Amino acid sequence: MKLKEGFVIRQVAGKYVAVATGQASRDFHGMVKLNETGKIIWECVAEGKNEDEIVDILAQKSGVQTAEDRVCIADDVKSMIKEMADAGFLTV
Repeated sequence: MKLKEGFVIRQVAGKYVAVATGQASRDFHGMVKLNETGKIIWECVAEGKNEDEIVDILAQKSGVQTAEDRVCIADDVKSMIKEMADAGFLTV
């Protein structure tokens, strides 16, 4: 899994948005609003991290210690990555 070239995160009025630049802007118009967790997931995907690594990072940042909370984080990561793939932001 890899983020397609041409998608970047910008901060606009204190909020994070993902926008298409260059060639990517020909196929994708608009922007995607991200919360802090979404921003971290997006950046991790852009860095080439896998789902388990992203879960580890989010668990560490949020101080999660229980297995149940970790499962919730893993579900959220999986869901966001699926949404990113469905929207055409990822390559395999």
